[in-house]
Amino acid sequence: MLDIGCGRASIISSLHNKYKFKEKPIGIDVVKNKNIKKNIIFIKSNALNYLKKTNKNFDLILIKQTIHFFNKNQIILLLNYAKSKLNDKGKILILSLKTKNNQIPCFKIMKSKLLESLKKDENLLKIIKKNLKNYTINKFIFKVNLPKSKYIQMIKNKYISCLLDLSNEELKKGVSEIKSNYKNQIKFNDILNCINYKK
Repeated sequence: MLDIGCGRASIISSLHNKYKFKEKPIGIDVVKNKNIKKNIIFIKSNALNYLKKTNKNFDLILIKQTIHFFNKNQIILLLNYAKSKLNDKGKILILSLKTKNNQIPCFKIMKSKLLESLKKDENLLKIIKKNLKNYTINKFIFKVNLPKSKYIQMIKNKYISCLLDLSNEELKKGVSEIKSNYKNQIKFNDILNCINYKK
């Protein structure tokens, strides 16, 4: 299994704990996050470079909320490389946030960055669907219910990519907005669309 844009690798780590794969899952990311899970193999790499050079094939390639980091040509390259690295009956799963009426609690600049990212996602998803052709789409709804203090800590840890480029001052201001604008218990539906391609 390969996770592109793995972050802390929580998903593939959990899957490995549950299903005990024969080989450790591989997670790649351009940034090495703190607290990366220990039961996976982490490689700091650009996805295109890794897929081009690796001699490994995979049963599953996971591309999770990262497509907006690529331009049109890079997405096409990424998909072509990924398809070429699949084992027989292997799958590519592309997970992206719902692009319309997203419910993620935001402060002002975070909302602006998120909308910009989702607009790019929407355009790239059209290219992905055209390239993959034979695919299905599933929707996953996660009912999030957590204390505001925990959500604020997630923001400080830049849990979502639209926060990555924000300065400490912008984050500090954003945290103040979240404290003022949201109740002590934060509840929302986190909705992901999943494009499922099978070789």
